[in-house]
Amino acid sequence: QVQLVESGGGLVQAGGSLRLSCTASGRIFRLNTMGWYRQAPGKQRELVADITSGDITNYAESVKGRFTISRDSAKNTLYLQINNLKPEDTAVYYCNLDGQAFGTGRREYWGKGTLVTVSS
Repeated sequence: QVQLVESGGGLVQAGGSLRLSCTASGRIFRLNTMGWYRQAPGKQRELVADITSGDITNYAESVKGRFTISRDSAKNTLYLQINNLKPEDTAVYYCNLDGQAFGTGRREYWGKGTLVTVSS
């Protein structure tokens, strides 16, 4: 199996910045597209950004220009740089992976999430 662990969340004032990290570990055979999702209180989980194994990125319209997704394949780590935070960015941010562990088929994995709270 593959495990995903997020870190970097916290409480920040509006206009501030955070850098989220997600590290994959376990019997990793292949990491394909990785992404960040978020779920605000009372709302559905939504895609924030994702990045393919070839470093092609995709962003939700609401975060373009403020969020930057990147990955370090040597470290099996995904990042999300968040600038100019807004109160509406408050949510639990989840790491998502389309990947494959040794001896298993390709599947989707989720981390447990890291909370980002933006105060006005």
